[in-house]
Amino acid sequence: MSDQPQQPTEGWAPRDPQTVEEPGGEKKAKRPRRTGWRRLIPTWRMVLGTIVLGLLVLAGLFYLGYSMVKIPPANALATKQSNVYLYADGSQLARDGEVNRENVSLSQVSKDAQHAVLAAEDRDFYTESAIDPKAMLRAAWNTATGKGKQSGSTITQQYVKNYYLAQEQTVTRKAKEFFISIKLDREKSKDDILEGYLNTSYFGRNAYGIQAAAQAYYGQDAVQLDPAHAAYLAALVNAPSEYDVVAHPENKGAAEARWNYVLDGMVKKGWLAQSARTGLKFPMPKEQTVSTGLSGQRGYIRDAVEDYIIDNKILTKDQLEAGGYRITTTLDKTKQNAFVKAVNDQVIDKLDKKDNKADTYVRAGGASVDPKTGRLVAMYGGIDYVKQYTNGATRGDFQVGSIFKPIVLAAAVQNDSRTQDGQTITPNTYYDGTNKRPVVGWSGGSYAPENEDQGSYGEITVREATDKSVNSVYAQMAVDVGSDKVKQTAIAMGIPADTPDLTATPSIALGVNTASVLDMAEAYATLANHGRHGTFTMIDKITNGEETVPLPAQKTRQAISREAADTTTSVLQSVVQNGTATAALAAGRPAAGKTGTAEEDTAAWFAGYTPQLATVVSVMGQDPVTAAHKSLYGALGLQRVNGGGPPAQIWAQYTKAALKGKPAADFDLELQPGAENQAPSTQAPVEPSTEGQDNGGTTTGGDTGGQDNGGATQGQTQGQSQGQTQGQDNGGTTTGGDTTGGATGGTTTDGGATGGTTGDTSGGTTDGGTTGDAAGGANGDSPSGGAATGGQNPAILGTREE
Repeated sequence: MSDQPQQPTEGWAPRDPQTVEEPGGEKKAKRPRRTGWRRLIPTWRMVLGTIVLGLLVLAGLFYLGYSMVKIPPANALATKQSNVYLYADGSQLARDGEVNRENVSLSQVSKDAQHAVLAAEDRDFYTESAIDPKAMLRAAWNTATGKGKQSGSTITQQYVKNYYLAQEQTVTRKAKEFFISIKLDREKSKDDILEGYLNTSYFGRNAYGIQAAAQAYYGQDAVQLDPAHAAYLAALVNAPSEYDVVAHPENKGAAEARWNYVLDGMVKKGWLAQSARTGLKFPMPKEQTVSTGLSGQRGYIRDAVEDYIIDNKILTKDQLEAGGYRITTTLDKTKQNAFVKAVNDQVIDKLDKKDNKADTYVRAGGASVDPKTGRLVAMYGGIDYVKQYTNGATRGDFQVGSIFKPIVLAAAVQNDSRTQDGQTITPNTYYDGTNKRPVVGWSGGSYAPENEDQGSYGEITVREATDKSVNSVYAQMAVDVGSDKVKQTAIAMGIPADTPDLTATPSIALGVNTASVLDMAEAYATLANHGRHGTFTMIDKITNGEETVPLPAQKTRQAISREAADTTTSVLQSVVQNGTATAALAAGRPAAGKTGTAEEDTAAWFAGYTPQLATVVSVMGQDPVTAAHKSLYGALGLQRVNGGGPPAQIWAQYTKAALKGKPAADFDLELQPGAENQAPSTQAPVEPSTEGQDNGGTTTGGDTGGQDNGGATQGQTQGQSQGQTQGQDNGGTTTGGDTTGGATGGTTTDGGATGGTTGDTSGGTTDGGTTGDAAGGANGDSPSGGAATGGQNPAILGTREE
């Protein structure tokens, strides 16, 4: 083989890597390949391509995120609000709900407060978009340079976080916040977003929203905030705990710096004049009030108000539970406080629960109504809602006792009722007040009620029977009127028709029904207002934001005639002046009222009124463990608790304080004919003469054989006793009865002296006593004996009401 290098064959040529042959046959130099470190630097084409591709990816991701992320419903915490209950003067009474928040419209937030929050959190809110990179950079710079900590998020972003999302710090949450903020900014106005932000921001002290914060720190509404107060609340948004200078006085310097930062921002934006800014001083917030929730009277009032709202179909239970309502009640703050003080002074402070078991049973309830308007002005529910849950003013499980009797009298006058023998019932009508006297004219069976302490009173006027609360008289009166008419009158005056044991029977007169204190106050207000019954209410106004909830129309109607109401009032004035309620005189003004005691002394009542105020008070006995009703014997250091004791004393102290500064008003009464005069309170029987006629004009029929009507039509007449010889235990009278073991000569017709003389009946008394006590007849106190001199039974003294 030859050692010469072989020549390439024809048509082959070496390739020049530095040139490229052009189509015309010309050769062009090729860019040399990068070598070494230059290979690591991307070309401009690569950079541009990457940027374009990145932008396309970002646009795709933005579109995808914008499309996928929807504006969600508000989170549960953001929508929870409390209901706020106010006194009639607008001061706060109570609030309920788990979250202390009261949403308000932007118009209910002062402009100074709006500007202060903007100055603190987002000064360009109204001109910027939902996402503002400059705001993030500015916030970071201010924080780094010590100009104050500022959120990097816009107000829109913060609102989205507060209202729609949770508070966790995650990428997912931030991404959702980003897209929702953009969408929200397109769908809602700036004012709507700012309003939502102000209602959802947390200010410390368990206050969500600027309205709750204004109350928590300064005790005022958001609409009242001036620049100084508003700037402090705005400063709290970023660090609520840190800047609470009451809880953390060591941070006052930092809080004032933040406060100044906010005010300076307001000046810079033209929201506050420099001259006004110069004179401002740091407004120290009030001491934090320890949350008492619904303690004291608050819970009782809240429950009563909510029941009223639901029962009157103003709002549903679900609507109330959703919260956000501002409920202005009719309660007068001064009167409410006076009621609580009166109960404390007269009852609560006197209890010795450690050494006196009966004192552990004591409960109290009270209600006070303006007679002219029907508005509830004060209510006492119990010692403390968190200790005694049941509201003493609204509970309906204790008998009302004798405070029901005036309704019987009002029904009698209203219906122009007559006794069994046809006499018109007036305050001067005489009734037989004998203990356990069976009622006459009732077909439903025997009914013979006991009087208190078994007292018997003989012939007694309706007025006197009311003073002394004589059961036998009022049971008969209920029959005379018609117990169904008594029930109708009670309902017309304000007692609910479905009240337990409000039955059309003679016992209705004794108050066996269990109407509540509030019900009875409404009924007595009708008496005080001359028979006109105003629609009862405890609500003045309800709003939710700027929306006002419609309330039932306030109507006043003539429930009973003025004559019936005023005649009853005149009799009840006597109860206060001369009867069982003299403790009420301590009120120092004209008053009318009635005492009452429930069966077995489980409750004592006083219901009374002046022309300006009707108030009912009850002191009740209940076992704190079993909730069983308990007698009040021995409670408060008293042998027995009756209506003329603590209840009347509470009434007097409260009424005196509640009407302080108002002139004492007299009752303007229009009475039943004849009621303006007062007959003697008691009267001995006037026996029939031998001609069969007494001085009241009623024929005895001449029969002295013990008949049960004494010549009268089944009952009793004005000026005549019943003529009953059995079942009488007060040394009562015999009117035509046969005297057992009688006088010489046989039967007497007048219980007169021996020899059959008629005896002196002048003045309505028998002045000769009885004869023939050989058969056991006693002088004045025998079941079959004659009347005692003067016709007065000794048992009339020292009596108590039922």
